Amino acid sequence: MALDVPGLLLALPLALVLPLAAQERPPREARLPHDPDHLARLGRTERASAALQLGLAWLAAHQSEDGRWDADGFMAHDVEGRPPCDGRGRATHDVGLTGLALLAVLSNGSTMRFGPYRNVVKKGVMWLREQQDATSGLFGAASSNEFVYDHAIATLAMVEAYGLSDYKLLKRNAQAGLDYLERHRNPFLVWRYQPRDGDNDTSVTAWCSLACVAGKHFKLDVSASAFDTTRTWLDQMTDPATGRTGYTERGGFSSRRTGDHATRFPRERGECMTAVALALRPQLGGAPLPEAFADRQRARLAAKLPAWRTEDGSIDEIYWLFGTMAHAPLDDARAEAWRRAVLAALGSSQRDDGNFRGSWDPIGVWGEDGGRVFSTALACWTLKLALSR
Repeated sequence: MALDVPGLLLALPLALVLPLAAQERPPREARLPHDPDHLARLGRTERASAALQLGLAWLAAHQSEDGRWDADGFMAHDVEGRPPCDGRGRATHDVGLTGLALLAVLSNGSTMRFGPYRNVVKKGVMWLREQQDATSGLFGAASSNEFVYDHAIATLAMVEAYGLSDYKLLKRNAQAGLDYLERHRNPFLVWRYQPRDGDNDTSVTAWCSLACVAGKHFKLDVSASAFDTTRTWLDQMTDPATGRTGYTERGGFSSRRTGDHATRFPRERGECMTAVALALRPQLGGAPLPEAFADRQRARLAAKLPAWRTEDGSIDEIYWLFGTMAHAPLDDARAEAWRRAVLAALGSSQRDDGNFRGSWDPIGVWGEDGGRVFSTALACWTLKLALSR
C-alpha cells in the first residue's frame, strides 16, 4: 500500500523534517555515552537512530572553517593526540561532497534558520554560492570528467536549502544551477558527462533529475521536457522481461571503472540503476508503471538487500540510497524487509573509535572517489529516510 504523500517525499526525503518546535533541541550526540558497548546493546531502530546522530556530529566536526567539506583534507579537523582519519577522496569533488553533506544535514531537519546544525548549513551553503560561476551557473569547475555529478548534487543541495529555509537570497543561485543543467542536457534525451554531446547514462541522469524534481517542487523554473525525456530514457534502458534498468544499455548492469574495479565490486551484486528507475518514475509525472512491471523491478531489489559484507564487493551506498528512496512511500513486506536490511547494514558498520567515531569507512563501490565524507553523508541521508517511516 502506498502512502498518500506529496511527490517530493518519495524521491527526496529532505521534506521529512522534524517539526520546527523540535528542531531547537540540542544534537543527541551530546547526550550519547562514550561507552564502546552502548550501541551494541540497542535494538536495530534505536541503534540506527543513534548512528544517524553520531554521523551528523562527525560531519559537523569535519566541516572546514570556510564552509566546505574537504575531500582529501577533512582530517585536519580531527582531535589532536589520536590517530587521524584515513579515507581521502578525490580533491576535485569538494563541491559535490559539500552538497552531499548538506543534504544529509538538511534531511534531519536543520535549515539555515532552524535546527541544531543551522550554522553548519549556513556555512556550507555560502561556500557553495562562492563556487558558482556568475555567468554559466556552474558550481565548481569542469576540472574532471565527472564534474556534472558535483554540479548536480550541489544544485540539489542549493534548491533544498532555498526551499526548506525559505531563504529568498538563494533563489538566484538555485535557479542558475538548474538552468545550467538544462543547457547541459542533450536536446532530445538526458545527461552524461559533457554538455550536449549526444551521450546519455542513467547514473548522471539520476542526480540531475533529483535536482529538477526539487526545483519543480519549490516552484522554480524547470523544463517539462526534462521530465518527459527522463521517462523516455528509463523506458529505453529497462528490459520489460527482467525489470532491470541499465546504465547505458537496456537491461545492463551498473558502471564500473576500468582495471580491477569490476573484479573487486562485481556488477551483479547490486541493482543500482533499477533502484534509480523505481525512485524516479513516480516523481516524473505521466502514466504510472504497470503494477506487474514495477513488481518485477522490486523483486530484483528484494533479491539483493543491503548487507555490510566487506569480502564480496557488495557495499554500494548509492544503490542503498536510491533503493531506500524507492521504498520510502511503501508499506508492505518488501519495503519493510528493505528497511530492516539497510538499518542493520548501516547501524552495525559505523566506526566508534577515536577520530573515526560517527563515520563510515569508504570501502564501497565509489568510496575511492568520495572518501570518508562521501560514505558518511550517504549513510546519514539513507538512515534518515529509512527511519522516517
